[in-house]
Amino acid sequence: MGQKKYDACIFDLDGVLVDTAKYHFLAWEKLAEELGIEFTEKDNEKLKGVSRMDSLDIILQLGNKELPMEEKMILAEKKNKCYRNHIAEMDENEILPGAVELLKLLKEKGLKIGLGSASRNAPDILEATGLYKYFDAVVDGNSVKRAKPDPEVFLRGAEALGVENNRCAVFEDAISGIEAAKRAGMLAIGVGNKEILYMADHVVEDLVDFPMELIY
Repeated sequence: MGQKKYDACIFDLDGVLVDTAKYHFLAWEKLAEELGIEFTEKDNEKLKGVSRMDSLDIILQLGNKELPMEEKMILAEKKNKCYRNHIAEMDENEILPGAVELLKLLKEKGLKIGLGSASRNAPDILEATGLYKYFDAVVDGNSVKRAKPDPEVFLRGAEALGVENNRCAVFEDAISGIEAAKRAGMLAIGVGNKEILYMADHVVEDLVDFPMELIY
């Protein structure tokens, strides 16, 4: 058997492994409505892979509003509380098609598996869905200072896995995450819409029957 192409895979969480994107949308939509700002699913695309405070700034810009930092902190926490109420009900049924099968296959092939997510709630979601056991390292919003498209989350992921950057493949559903992966010198695999994820090295519609020849 030939040498494998990559030694590790680093996954984003929301929209790649689990279907939590809808809960983010519902929580932001509720907050925007309270602020008198129209917020659509198309607007929500701009928030994918973006930190909570940056997401709030984008929504405020949509409504041409400016607020003091103290008020923004309260609003961001309000959104997070609404989101956490949603994810408290999560279980393995929220795992996206093909995700578990791919994680198991990567383990069998001897590749290391890491998480690189902007979400501060990532550990709770991994526990609730039973996915935690597949990961060798978890880097999330609690341990990074700079949000995607900054490559920090993926660079820290590679470091935690003990793998060189150019030996890592990243799975992302957001353009900011794809850009972060590329800036980290990693293979960028987009999961979702080819038109949105045009910067990716490869794009798959979902993780079902993932073409392993891309990474192994």
